[in-house]
Amino acid sequence: MATVLDTKGLNCPLPILRAKKAIKDVPVGGVLQVLATDPGAVKDFEAFCRSTGQQLVNWNEAGGIYTFNIKKVA
Repeated sequence: MATVLDTKGLNCPLPILRAKKAIKDVPVGGVLQVLATDPGAVKDFEAFCRSTGQQLVNWNEAGGIYTFNIKKVA
């Protein structure tokens, strides 16, 4: 069961800042699912996962909504 963070309507850097805060409450091995509408979020979340060591399991876009599944590694 993923923890869902809705950042739709927010622009960079707010989705990343909210995800950084929310992932603290996710257990190791758990998934944080982030919903966003900012097209720049794709590069932002790829960079976020590289810099924090979390795993971007996958992402997709449907109807202008981007969904990111981030697995907490540590």
